[in-house]
Amino acid sequence: MEELEKITLELEEGGSIECLIEGVFDYKGEEYIVLLPQDGTEDVYLYGYKELENDEFELVDIEDDDLFGELAAYYEQVLSVPDGATE
Repeated sequence: MEELEKITLELEEGGSIECLIEGVFDYKGEEYIVLLPQDGTEDVYLYGYKELENDEFELVDIEDDDLFGELAAYYEQVLSVPDGATE
């Protein structure tokens, strides 16, 4: 099994949290990233994703609640289904 890449998020309220990068996906022509925080919860973080130079990237907050809801539903229905799994 391939090991997932890790990043550290700096939190607005101070502190930081280490996250695994589950993947980057395209939704309606824009790229988004799925992060799995390593804090013992089952939370999933979704951010906009912009590639920069030198293998760097920027995370963009998703401020539109409707868009966030669409992305969460897309993730749940399409991306979180294990390969080969059926309902």
